[in-house]
Amino acid sequence: MPIFMMFGKYSSEAIKGISAERTDKAVEVIKKHGGKVISMYAVLGEHDLVLTLDLPDMEKALATSVALNKLTGISFTTSPVVEVENFDKLVGAAKDI
Repeated sequence: MPIFMMFGKYSSEAIKGISAERTDKAVEVIKKHGGKVISMYAVLGEHDLVLTLDLPDMEKALATSVALNKLTGISFTTSPVVEVENFDKLVGAAKDI
């Protein structure tokens, strides 16, 4: 399955709801959309959260992002990722075009 990175930004309302229970509910939402959590981190800087998810496809990634926003009030930016080894091959192939 494709891997997606989700970058989350808390609103002031979303901060009020932080709890282990809400995190558990978020993981259930991800599973409901056919996904699996690879990693979840709280971070400092531009983003407040970074999730690495294994999801079936782009449509499920979109649905998961929206569902998590509805559940938590956290705004997510979702990006598909490409493994560096595959990226190198793709770029190498592009040189021949």
